[in-house]
Amino acid sequence: METRMEGEEEGKQEVWSWGAGTDGQLATGSLQDELLPQLLSSSLFQHPISFLSCGGAHVIALLHGGKVLTWGRGASGQLGHGDLLSCSLPKPVEFFQDFVVICVSAGWNHSGFVSDKGCLFTCGDGSFGQLGHGDLKSQCTPLIVSYFVSRRVNMIACGMRHSLALLEGPSGDQVYGFGSAKRGQLGIPYDKARYMNTPQCTRGLEDNNVMCISANGDHTAALSIKGEVFMFGGTRHGVLSDPQKTSMLKKATQDAEESNKIVMERVPGLDGVKILQVAAGAEHSALVKEDGEVMTWGWGEHGQLGLGGTCDQAMPQFVRLSQRNSKQYTTTKAYCGSGFTFVIRRHGPTSPC
Repeated sequence: METRMEGEEEGKQEVWSWGAGTDGQLATGSLQDELLPQLLSSSLFQHPISFLSCGGAHVIALLHGGKVLTWGRGASGQLGHGDLLSCSLPKPVEFFQDFVVICVSAGWNHSGFVSDKGCLFTCGDGSFGQLGHGDLKSQCTPLIVSYFVSRRVNMIACGMRHSLALLEGPSGDQVYGFGSAKRGQLGIPYDKARYMNTPQCTRGLEDNNVMCISANGDHTAALSIKGEVFMFGGTRHGVLSDPQKTSMLKKATQDAEESNKIVMERVPGLDGVKILQVAAGAEHSALVKEDGEVMTWGWGEHGQLGLGGTCDQAMPQFVRLSQRNSKQYTTTKAYCGSGFTFVIRRHGPTSPC
């Protein structure tokens, strides 16, 4: 799902959550869905949050100073607390007490962490080799990926059952993949193997100076320093579609059955609106407008749209967070997981970390 390095601006913050909460992923302390945005207590976070990564049903918070909190579903060890327990409130990952973490990523049931020394650690479900340890075992405590001990990892991106690591290379940054490979999400032909339990160099990106990677579901994206975007993996939801080859579907219900017929369309209702950020969950999306307002659309069964109900929405709808004028906030960021949403709003002076 999403991945990011530390370095966001610091300031007073509000953290809001809503949607699916039966695994504790909303950090409200209860195990229930929330149909409306819930303002979380500021005491849950010792320091301002640099970045959130939302997975299948767990969340990783990277704090200023490089410390890490996790909460939500822990049945596969993805929280990194040394057990298989879920957690309904943010809890420090004690393993990183003496580390400075700069990048985190939450997959469906696994997690990745990169330290300021360039070391990669993973934990959680390893049944497809997505932890990169050379086996199919799960880990409940972060374990260093030994394959990279002599190299420097800059970024980790975790998808549903696969992971990508971005490394510094002598001729430009290189991308390595591990985990499920059957849909081509590692950039490696899957006819040779359905999964890779040790990192393998992704083909076709070696000379492109990749600066950023992202993974979600069973697909992967890479951004080069020249601004070129490379995408590979599953094609069901249109993430890989070529506009010149796109064909219209007669019925929306055929989309899941006829995965080769993919439609790319402009999101309706946003003409003339400047968007600062877009976040994509498993089956819903959120955006932040220039004025700081948040809008959501898509699947709404668990209340992940924050509109007070469980109806799906085909067009972006405004989410009411508080009485405060959204323009009073310096920054607003939205993060989407599988059926749940987080928003962080900051106001007051900011300073670089």
